[in-house]
Amino acid sequence: MVEGYTAGFPSEVVKEGSVEVLVPKLSAYGVVPSDYAPSRAPVFYNPVMEFNRDLSVLAFRAYQRLVDQEISVCEPLTSQGIRGLRYATEIEGVGRVLLGDINYHAYELAQHNISRNGLQGKIVLEHKDANNMLSSNASPKKRFDIVDIDPFGTPVPYLDSAVRALKNKGLLAVTATDLAPLCGVHTKACVRKYGGKPLRTEYCHELAIRLLSGCIAQMAAKHDLGVKILFSHSSDHYIRVYAQIYYGCQRADESLKNTGYILHCFNCLHRETVHQLFSSLICPECGTKMDYAGPLWVGHINSEAYVNQIFAESQVVVFRKNGRRITKFLETIKAEAEAPITYYVLDQVSKKLGLPAISLQAFIGALQDRGYEVVPTHFSSRGIKVNTSAAVIKEAFKTVVEGNV
Repeated sequence: MVEGYTAGFPSEVVKEGSVEVLVPKLSAYGVVPSDYAPSRAPVFYNPVMEFNRDLSVLAFRAYQRLVDQEISVCEPLTSQGIRGLRYATEIEGVGRVLLGDINYHAYELAQHNISRNGLQGKIVLEHKDANNMLSSNASPKKRFDIVDIDPFGTPVPYLDSAVRALKNKGLLAVTATDLAPLCGVHTKACVRKYGGKPLRTEYCHELAIRLLSGCIAQMAAKHDLGVKILFSHSSDHYIRVYAQIYYGCQRADESLKNTGYILHCFNCLHRETVHQLFSSLICPECGTKMDYAGPLWVGHINSEAYVNQIFAESQVVVFRKNGRRITKFLETIKAEAEAPITYYVLDQVSKKLGLPAISLQAFIGALQDRGYEVVPTHFSSRGIKVNTSAAVIKEAFKTVVEGNV
């Protein structure tokens, strides 16, 4: 521990996972965690993201078992250091850990927290711009096994330098909290940043993950790198994507085959996937002109095998606060890993038909009776994924309502 260190602003010690860190005292800034604005304190800290950090630990443990070797980690936006400290202590087989932040108050606080936890010999901390740090480690012998980009807002400004700083088969973990553009509230901002058009639909959070994944694939392809999306999720106020990077122009070309467009009919709820846009976007079910989202990732956004390994890790490392939530969360994601693109939300179907709401269980049962495989989705507690048409969805919904009358 740094002797005599004082943060110079209201602070408190918190314990998370296996580390103990000094962080800004949120109550001193007149906010609660759910509406915390980073500009109100000299160093960013958000306790709501503990769930994100817990899942990251499990996902990185699963990756380390996948590669079965000592791994290196870089987190260039470390703030007070809690995320990087947890990686250094809670993931077996972690060797080199490089943390950094351009904010000098954050750098000092992170240095104190590294010392407080006795990790001086395992973690290197730099006071440096994130892109500068990543670019300076982009040469073959300096690259990392894992790069974690966890900003407040969009991660896009860091993606180019992040993919260049990864080894072959390295893992890129990316968080995006700017859901307003990604979910279609600010369309132009999404097109500018992510290179794809969003849609304000009931399944916009899945579109957000696919837009971010497509952006990663496009960025990687510019450097002859391919990607495979191993794990992704939408939680609280953000989305998170874990993409494995593969060297080679052929792998890049294969990745780009997983980009395309999702067509959506706002009149009858029909949706479909295409790889190219055509001049006519007429809905095959009702004849109305459809809208579209993309280009975006249309491949799988979760690997069932990888999620299984994350789940196995969650049974070994149990987090007292979020353990039950994580177990249920991973079980749901595992079940929907091979499910069709997009999901239906019962409340939206109810609104479209002008019918009363029904229970999720009754609706799933009605579709299963018709021979369809149905799975709930982690994106929405009232959402399902099923390989059938919007017409069947509406017909099954009406049947359940009529049966309840």
